Amino acid sequence: MQKPTPRQDPPWTILKIIQWTTEYFHSHEVDSPRAAAEILLAHVLGLRRLDLYLRYDQPLQGEELSRFKETIRRRVHREPVAYIIGSAEFWSLEIAVGPPVLIPRPETECLVEAALALVPDETPQSVFEPGTGSGVIALALATEKPRVNILASDASMEALEFAKRNIQRHALGVRIRLLNGHWFEPLLPEHSFFDLVVSNPPYIPRGDIPGLQPEVAQFEPRGALDGGPDGLSAIRHLIETAPHYVKPGGHLLLEIGFDQAAAIEALVASGEHYEDFTVHQDFSGLDRVVQMRKKS
Repeated sequence: MQKPTPRQDPPWTILKIIQWTTEYFHSHEVDSPRAAAEILLAHVLGLRRLDLYLRYDQPLQGEELSRFKETIRRRVHREPVAYIIGSAEFWSLEIAVGPPVLIPRPETECLVEAALALVPDETPQSVFEPGTGSGVIALALATEKPRVNILASDASMEALEFAKRNIQRHALGVRIRLLNGHWFEPLLPEHSFFDLVVSNPPYIPRGDIPGLQPEVAQFEPRGALDGGPDGLSAIRHLIETAPHYVKPGGHLLLEIGFDQAAAIEALVASGEHYEDFTVHQDFSGLDRVVQMRKKS
């Protein structure tokens, strides 16, 4: 008698594994399960997300399956997708990211927009960005304004390695220089004064951090999140110190928490260095950026 042919399981095609992973992520309460499945699979296969559906019936090979399963495991443990694939998009730029740096948020594009509105196209401008992290703000400004020269600092050498990599990737090393140090500390006398100081400092109250999404609280760098007991420690330092480095008539721009504008306005009003205090809202209509001009 002829032996029966062993039953073979149907292959894991691109479409089938996207569907299964989406359901699996959903059952584990992972945000945006379909998008996460597609982004991770495209990364493993070296494809664009669109290509996944042009090749929906393509079976995955053993090594590809193993690598994809590892990305699923990491995502289910709440590691951010951007850290798993090593990149994120900001201002239409591909940005290398990892645990030493924050993942750029869409809200920070509001800070870039406010900065761009203050920088003329025809006049060379000097900009300082303390706490640059992965360098996304400096990169966006330099991309849009070819006559801007930017100095950026960060206390973390690991963060500066990411910033350096991103600057090199976008060929902006001539116009963006990096310094290692805390906020304004690495500046030398020849560096001042600046037309604009712009920063996205840590502004989350320390006690609120444990209640954030696990992707943020457990994986993103604590030093880039922790704004001290009231969330204003770094903001307070920047507002108090910036007048020593901003030209008369120059501006200080800061990203802030949605409920901090009134406290910051009171802080600015208690001093004598600034005027024209302005608050900009983000895409959700929440306070997100404060702008102030140094008195002439």
